[in-house]
Amino acid sequence: MSNPANPTDPKTDLATPNHTPQLDAFTQVVESRRSVRKFTDTPIPDEVLDDCLRLAMLAPNSSTLQPWEVYVLDSAANREKANKSAMGQNAANTAALVIAVVARTDTWDERAKQNLREFPSSPVPKKVQNYYTKVVALDFVRGPANVASAAKWGLTQAVRTFKGPMKSPYYTFEDVKNWATNNTALAAENLILALRAHGFDSCAMGGFDEPALKKLLNLTDDHHVVMMIGAGERSEKGIYSEQYRFDFNEFVFRV
Repeated sequence: MSNPANPTDPKTDLATPNHTPQLDAFTQVVESRRSVRKFTDTPIPDEVLDDCLRLAMLAPNSSTLQPWEVYVLDSAANREKANKSAMGQNAANTAALVIAVVARTDTWDERAKQNLREFPSSPVPKKVQNYYTKVVALDFVRGPANVASAAKWGLTQAVRTFKGPMKSPYYTFEDVKNWATNNTALAAENLILALRAHGFDSCAMGGFDEPALKKLLNLTDDHHVVMMIGAGERSEKGIYSEQYRFDFNEFVFRV
C-alpha cells in the first residue's frame, strides 16, 4: 500500500517487503550500468556531478568515519597527466570527467572528533561519546612500531576467552588500509550508480600508474587510490561486448 501523503516522495513512500515503489527504477539503473570505454563530447553539468557526489557520500561506512576523498580532475593539464597515468585508456581519454577515488588511512581520529562535533542531537549521548573516544581509538591505535598492537591482541584474546566473541581491532597498517579501501569502494559504487541514474555512464579503472597519479595529486603514503573513474555520456561504440556473468549459484552459499 502506498503512503498517501506523497506517493512520489521517497522519504514518505518508503519501500517495505510488501511495497517496492523504487524497485523497477533501481533494477533498471543496475542492469543498464555498463563499463563504457568511449564517451561523447557531452559535458556532465556541475549540478549533476554534485548530486552524484552527494549520493556517493551516503554510502554505508564504518562508524561514519568516511575514510575517503574524491578528486575531480578539472584542469586540462591535470587531465592530460591523469590520462597518461591511465596508460592511454579510451575510458580516460574520451571521458567528460576523470575522477580519482582515494582511501585515507590517517583520518580516523579527526573524523571521530568531527562526529562528536556534528552529531545530530545535543547533548551527545554518553554512549556515543564513549564510542568515539574509546572504542574507535582501541580499534585503530597501533603506537610506535606497532607496540600497541601486541597489547590489543592480548586484550582481544582475554575478552574472547572470558566474555565471548568480539570484533578484532586493527593490528597492522595493512589492516587499516583494507578497512579504508573497503569503505571507499562502497562510495565509488554509489557514485557509479548515481551517474547511471542521471543518464551518464562510467568506467571504473584499476589499470593505472598509482605512484604517478599520487604524485600528480600530491598524495602521501596515507592516501591509496582505489580506482580511477572515467565518466560521461556513452557513445554508440562505447560498449565493447555484450554483458554476461557466471551463474550466481557458483558464488552463493547457504549455510
